[in-house]
Amino acid sequence: MTYAMGESLQAAIYAHLIDDPSVDALLSGAVFDDVPTDAPDPFVAIGPERARGIGDSGGTGAMHQMTISVVTRRKGYLAAKAVAVAVSDALSRADLTLARGRLVSLRFVRAQAKRDKAEGARRIDLIFRARTDEPGL
Repeated sequence: MTYAMGESLQAAIYAHLIDDPSVDALLSGAVFDDVPTDAPDPFVAIGPERARGIGDSGGTGAMHQMTISVVTRRKGYLAAKAVAVAVSDALSRADLTLARGRLVSLRFVRAQAKRDKAEGARRIDLIFRARTDEPGL
């Protein structure tokens, strides 16, 4: 049971989203881990994650629940939903190679669209579940 693949999982997801033609057509590279103050509109933020250890006699691993957020200050949700669809499609067919360990599965769990009145933004949080393992540890 380990969090050892957390960093490499995030890096692989980031690289995959940056390289995906459909995502790039909508965002022009606006995928962030640390969102800049002058972020373009719309943008994607790789955000909070929860992980729990799992393993057996064959190795150690973890189940990661990751939030990937689509954020816009535009009126309505249509533009954000187009980006959310592109992100979901890109990750649903992703065959990611991790720098450490391996990705066993990556699945869409749920999405929630909400309005942040304080920020004057709309946001769609996409929740994905990833299973990683590191055989032999």
